[in-house]
Amino acid sequence: MPKQQIVRSFVHIVGIAMVANGLWMVFRAIEWFFNIPADMPATGEPNGHLIRDVGFAYIVFGFALNWCAVQLDRRRPVFLMVTFFMVAHALGHVAEIMIGLLPPSHWWIDFPLVLLPGLSLGLLAIPGVWAIAVQQE
Repeated sequence: MPKQQIVRSFVHIVGIAMVANGLWMVFRAIEWFFNIPADMPATGEPNGHLIRDVGFAYIVFGFALNWCAVQLDRRRPVFLMVTFFMVAHALGHVAEIMIGLLPPSHWWIDFPLVLLPGLSLGLLAIPGVWAIAVQQE
């Protein structure tokens, strides 16, 4: 499989996961809070309005990633905006863990759904990596 197709597939998977998570957040906010495997109760009480607002952001960014994946080489600016959100989200989690707002167990809890996507998209956004990933073979 060509490298560009692997990258496109990865971006599609992240986008689909973001849309699915966003829909869950919008339509079942309190259920999402207590059932997503992220120990959300460690952050305080649920706020349905805020959860739904963030859910809409996830839906928009997920659709944007899927749109980008179709023609990665032509849609870098949109990809970078989504990546900025994902990296900022991941760094916010890192900061909260490091200053003690979240327990150290969140390094492992947050890794698959927050830290890894932010890190992966952030690495892909590096110009040299991007050039290699989107070049036609």
